[in-house]
Amino acid sequence: MKYALIIPDGVADEPQASLGGRTPLQAARVPHMDTIARLGCVGRADNTPPSMPSGSDVATMSLFGYSPLQYHTGRAPLEAAAQGITLGPWDWAVRCNLVTIHDGIMVSFTAEQVPNDIGTQLIGLMQADSGSDRWEFIPGVSYRNLLIYRGRPEEPSPFGPGTKTTPPHDLTDGPVGDHLPQGTGSEILQNFMDQSIQVFAQRDLAGSHATQIWLWGQGQAPALTPFKPRFGVQGAMITAVDLLRGLARLLGWKVIDVPGATGYLDTDYAAKGRAAVQALDDVDLVVVHVEATDEASHEGNATAKVEALEQIDEHIVGPVLEKLRSLGEHRILISPDHPTFLRTKTHSYGFVPFATSGTGISPDASQTYDEASAAASRFEFLHGWDLMEQFIKGGWSAEAARSESKHK
Repeated sequence: MKYALIIPDGVADEPQASLGGRTPLQAARVPHMDTIARLGCVGRADNTPPSMPSGSDVATMSLFGYSPLQYHTGRAPLEAAAQGITLGPWDWAVRCNLVTIHDGIMVSFTAEQVPNDIGTQLIGLMQADSGSDRWEFIPGVSYRNLLIYRGRPEEPSPFGPGTKTTPPHDLTDGPVGDHLPQGTGSEILQNFMDQSIQVFAQRDLAGSHATQIWLWGQGQAPALTPFKPRFGVQGAMITAVDLLRGLARLLGWKVIDVPGATGYLDTDYAAKGRAAVQALDDVDLVVVHVEATDEASHEGNATAKVEALEQIDEHIVGPVLEKLRSLGEHRILISPDHPTFLRTKTHSYGFVPFATSGTGISPDASQTYDEASAAASRFEFLHGWDLMEQFIKGGWSAEAARSESKHK
């Protein structure tokens, strides 16, 4: 059996006046996603426990079949794994965004999508100015970077459960003053953030909109059970986002680099589709994550979100579905990780719609893949981490839906 999971990040949304009262999924022309819905089942799942932050680190872990309540330690450790950084038992990783803040307002949590070369220079300046071999600033992709702390067993940890930080994408167009680091180690993080304001102000890098760093998502190395021993299939990940790369590596999946995959609206959708089709010859499960839909929501751009959806459908879902059919027994699943509302420009909680079809999946009454169709379905996973087990091993039918409903 071959499997494919396509993740249009943050695609779940509300009806938009600019789209005639439709959600982006309802407004977009997505014939291949609708075919999956028509030939199989549509349902919904909640991937984010209310006690945890709504983000891709929590939600994709859930989508891959792992309870974040049990396994999640923070976002930054996943991104460290993506870069091949090994965290010891006393080490910590912290996400380091390059951001634009003016007059106390988060103007851009990406520093206007700062170019990679400029981002690397700015992180290098922070490392040169840190004056410590215990703290290391690590450049990543664009605005996404890391700060690593190397601990020692005889010294107290700089952070703990009481350390509270806020994702900068949750603050878009809003004041940051009430969302600075708090609790254990907050003064350390705040000192680095204040330091960056001075360091960046002293340099005039053409094309840079970064006014400072923003530190968040701290955590230590997680202990994840590998995917294949648990589910019986070998996976491969296609993504431009470090945290997904890191999570894939921790699960024992192959990570496939795709030239032209940017993690933004200009990503090469067709290249991702071709890579996924090729990967299906070598692995049991291919996962394609596309960040573009989430980025469109963060920018409040409904038109761009619809266009990204249509690109995903045409260049990724269509070719992957065709390849799966040529290989015989197969299943395909389309699901975002979390909702990202255009109205708020940030991640949200609640159910996301999924569609699945293939071998052993009996069609239900669904005709389209969207939020309304999913809300009418009998398939509902209050714990999103139960969906992967059902996708890989479960039976999909009206009877199974009724059984699932009773189980809840």
